[in-house]
Amino acid sequence: MSIHRFRSRKLHSFEHGFFTRLGGISIGIFEGLNCGTGSKDDHKKVQFNRNLVAAEMNVKPQELITVHQEHSARAVVVDSPLEVLTRADAIVTNTPNLSIGVLTADCLPVLFADKKNHVIGVAHAGWKGALNGILENTVHSMIELGADVKSIKAVIGPCISPSIYEVGQDFFDTFTERSTSIQNYFSTGVNKKKYFFNLPKFALDRLYNLEISDAEWIGNCTYQESDKFYSYRRSQHLGELDYGRQISTIKIYFLYYL
Repeated sequence: MSIHRFRSRKLHSFEHGFFTRLGGISIGIFEGLNCGTGSKDDHKKVQFNRNLVAAEMNVKPQELITVHQEHSARAVVVDSPLEVLTRADAIVTNTPNLSIGVLTADCLPVLFADKKNHVIGVAHAGWKGALNGILENTVHSMIELGADVKSIKAVIGPCISPSIYEVGQDFFDTFTERSTSIQNYFSTGVNKKKYFFNLPKFALDRLYNLEISDAEWIGNCTYQESDKFYSYRRSQHLGELDYGRQISTIKIYFLYYL
C-alpha cells in the first residue's frame, strides 16, 4: 500500500518524513493514514497505519516512537523503544535506527537534526507549547546529548496557516502579556474583534533566537489541504465528532556510526 510524505532538503542526510493522510486503511472521518492512537478510530486500523509508516522508515513497529502529547514544554530523551507511553511533547535521541515522531492536526511538527554530532529531535508545538518553551527545551536536550546549536537544522512541517488561524481577544492578551513585540505575529481578522496568528513565524523566530539560523517552514496548510492532511479546526467547523492525526518522524542511519 502506497503512503506519501513530504521531505526537506535541509534534512536530506536523515531518513525523515512529514507523512500525509494519503494511503492507510482508516475510513469515515479518519479516512487514510490516521496514526493517532488518541483518536476514536479503530485501534487496529491505527496500528496498521503506524506499521506502514514504520516499514517506510525501515524500522520495527516498536521502534517508531511517539509520546502522549499534552501541549506541554517537556522533552524526553530516549535510547530504546518506550515500554510505557510517556507524557511529553518532544523526543530527542542519539541512538541510530529509532524513528522518533509526533502527531499533529494543525499544530507544528518540528524536526531537528545535527548531522555533525548525530543527534536528532522532534517536537509537537501548538501555541501553548511554543509560548512556554517546547522548542527551547528540545534544543537544550539535544545539546545535553552532544549537539552543537550552530550545527542544528530545524524544519517545520504542515500546520495551520496564518491566513486561517483566527483567534480571539483572550488569546491575543495571553501572548502580549509576555511581550508587546509579540503583537508582530498578529493581524486583524475578518471580524475586527478577532486576530489571525502566525504560528510558524512565531516558532521560527524562537528558533532564530536560539541561534538556529538554518530553519524553515515547508509551507503546507493542514486546514486548506483537506485531501492531504487532518485538521482539528476544520473538523470543528464541519461539526465532526473527532479527527485524525498525521505523523512526522526522523531517524539516524546506523551507517553514520561506521
